[in-house]
Amino acid sequence: MSPRSAKPRSRDAVHHPVFARFYARQSVAAEPVIGAHRRELLAGLSGRVIEVGAGNGLNFAHYPGAVSEVVAIEPERLLRRLAVAAALRADVPVDVVPGAAEALPVKSEAFDAAVVSLVLCSVRDVPRALGELHRVLRPGGEVRFFEHGRAPGKVMATTQHVLDRTVWPPLFGGCHVARDTLAALREAGFEPGAHRRLLVPAKGPRLPTSYCVLGTAYRPDVP
Repeated sequence: MSPRSAKPRSRDAVHHPVFARFYARQSVAAEPVIGAHRRELLAGLSGRVIEVGAGNGLNFAHYPGAVSEVVAIEPERLLRRLAVAAALRADVPVDVVPGAAEALPVKSEAFDAAVVSLVLCSVRDVPRALGELHRVLRPGGEVRFFEHGRAPGKVMATTQHVLDRTVWPPLFGGCHVARDTLAALREAGFEPGAHRRLLVPAKGPRLPTSYCVLGTAYRPDVP
């Protein structure tokens, strides 16, 4: 078969091989700090769950036994391979599949809950991604979120915006540090529930990524 007639190779929705290797190492190193937040994020979940941007699967060990199935979406090939290995060690059934947050490869109203954990910072189109979460959740379903974002202070917030417009996204796999998770959820039609703001890490110097929010939002029972 000639090169012209050969079928083109499929491409992943996200391809950041250098950052993926960095993230895989850094996230494991940070787990002594982040692990407690993952447990808080997932506590009390049950039924069918979709996790968007599962990364290397560090959440999987923290899903409670009442979860009947996790469908874990991860667009980056290296991280997806690591997530598959993590799924094999999980105590609940986890199916890792490729896909993008903006076009989830699942049926509408098929899940009881959705999880986004340190991922909305890097999706290309936040309104579209949250619209997809709204679509795949059953009415009354919940979104569990743990994200970093906009700082409350003017100096750090200005620094974040400058970084988002310049070096940060190219260096860190499309990450943006100044996004407002709660505002984006409200604009997408979700009703924020209990949530809290926290610094990660809690002690030490304040970084552009230190300002986090962890909580729950709901898809309304009625349109």
